[in-house]
Amino acid sequence: MNKWCLLPCLVLAAFGMKAQQLSLFTQYRENATLINPAAMESDFLATGSNLTFGASYRAQWVGLSGGPRTQTFRGSYVNTEFSGVTFLAGGHLINDRTGPTGFTGLYGRIGGIIGGDPEYSGLAFALTGGLVQFRVDADKVSLRDPGDVVGSQDQTQLFPDVGLGVYYYQTVGDGNMFYTGLSVPQVFGLDLTFQDENGDFFIKRVQHIYGMAGYYKFFDNDSYLETSMWLKYAGGAPINADLNLRYQTPSSIWLGAGVSTGSNFHLDAGFFLGDNAGLDNIIKVGYGFDYSFSSFGPTAGSTHEINLTFSFER
Repeated sequence: MNKWCLLPCLVLAAFGMKAQQLSLFTQYRENATLINPAAMESDFLATGSNLTFGASYRAQWVGLSGGPRTQTFRGSYVNTEFSGVTFLAGGHLINDRTGPTGFTGLYGRIGGIIGGDPEYSGLAFALTGGLVQFRVDADKVSLRDPGDVVGSQDQTQLFPDVGLGVYYYQTVGDGNMFYTGLSVPQVFGLDLTFQDENGDFFIKRVQHIYGMAGYYKFFDNDSYLETSMWLKYAGGAPINADLNLRYQTPSSIWLGAGVSTGSNFHLDAGFFLGDNAGLDNIIKVGYGFDYSFSSFGPTAGSTHEINLTFSFER
């Protein structure tokens, strides 16, 4: 077995494992509601589309055996017919596999928005609730002794999960948009203990805190420039900051780039079909590429991500 394939889920002396705690994304703006249940979709902020469905596939560390693979499906709705107080709703399905460990979660999302006109500004509070299945393919987890494995059969456990978020967005200047938010997408910290005839081992999952902020600068030619920042904190790890810049051209193509304090550089590009193709709604396709420039990065390999989004105004 390639010695690097255990890096995402190190087996400690006491048979404890810490897998990739939460799924990562290159195009965070397209999966904002998975990180912060109170967040607005990027299509709502940029084009006013208040009903969105999307899917994404991410292959992380492609050159590494057992690298994470993540698939997501999401839906989001913002009621813009009422002023003062209105609601948002949605949900998502996520599946993640990292080496011998993985999880699948199904979540619902509900929240409220306080503001004079939810199309232009609001303060949103929301939560997600769902059920997560954690999995370990135990016979693929090797210890220091090549002939020693933790177990001989797959292990699964089901746990409830809850996420909380707050989010504020405001139209400023000549129709530009500012937003910021704070969230804990997994409120429950879990110690998952698995047992079989060979003994016990466990996976520890800790809470993550996310912060976000961004600004849309719109131009007269139907283009815009978006700057965004993400902050992530988990106990026992340094704060990670991710800075991004994206330009949407008048021809419906966008280009973006970003860098993180975790020594990652990323690029993204895509296009959308809407009025330019005679459509009443918006179909959007995006691709993201990550590369780590740390000493570990070249060994890990590159990361590829694709997103598909359908947005409507209802």
